[in-house]
Amino acid sequence: MNKMMHWHKGVLVTLDVLLLALVLSPTHPPASANHNPETYIFALKWGTTAPEGQFNYPHGVAVDGDGNTYVADTENNRIQKFDANGNFIAAWGRLGDGAGEFWEPCDVAVDSTGYIYVVDTRNCRIQKFDSNGGFITKWGSEGSGDGQFGLPQGVAVDWDGNVYVADVYHHCVQKFDSSGNFIAKWGGFGSGDGEFWGPRGIAADADNNIYIADTWNHRIQKFDSYGNFITKWGSRGAADEQFDRPSGVAVDSKGNVCVADTRNHRIQVFDSDGDLITKWGDEGQLQSPEEVAVG
Repeated sequence: MNKMMHWHKGVLVTLDVLLLALVLSPTHPPASANHNPETYIFALKWGTTAPEGQFNYPHGVAVDGDGNTYVADTENNRIQKFDANGNFIAAWGRLGDGAGEFWEPCDVAVDSTGYIYVVDTRNCRIQKFDSNGGFITKWGSEGSGDGQFGLPQGVAVDWDGNVYVADVYHHCVQKFDSSGNFIAKWGGFGSGDGEFWGPRGIAADADNNIYIADTWNHRIQKFDSYGNFITKWGSRGAADEQFDRPSGVAVDSKGNVCVADTRNHRIQVFDSDGDLITKWGDEGQLQSPEEVAVG
């Protein structure tokens, strides 16, 4: 099967600090000579602030192959699942450190077979669930060794099922197989190529290239699946191709890279080499968007 067939094409979800907002659907203008992007228009929004369908400082969002949306409802210590129209389906989790419990989960990812991976941030671990919230496994603990975390905040799954975790405190990315076995680690504090300062968002494209929102370096870095540096773009500012604390990153079905430019209150979309394609948003439309997902 072509890898792209796993995508529910053309739905983009951004996550504001206080509510899940802005599900955007595609229009299809003629492709330019250099790019063939999706163009998104506003479709719907949902969420306010603690029963079903409401949120308390949500951070992470993911979309599965059927268009269902999963939200890391951080301060409510749970995951919520919605259909493509924002209708509530299920929720699971509560405050704690047992299996299926969370302490401020900050991100969520879905693999091509529908398994759910949650960054259980304050418990310094990853938890894996089926699509109905059934617990499968967990791994990680607090520390600086391989397979340990300081403050994990981002998670992504590549097309081979490998799991990548961005650790804000240790300024690194770790790679695991789908069962949580450690494979590799790269990064370290700094501003050079392959170094990070508080990385948060992470995404994989169809070729298993990995994109990191290097938040406090105000840039995006791109690596192959082994952690070899490929390219980077961005600097601090509010102009095109600049960022102010970018926190979320996602890749659409055409390989374009969508970035939640948090303190500039906007989304910017780039090709895979970092050339700007489009942007939208301001403080009146988006309030410090923390995350972006494409399905």
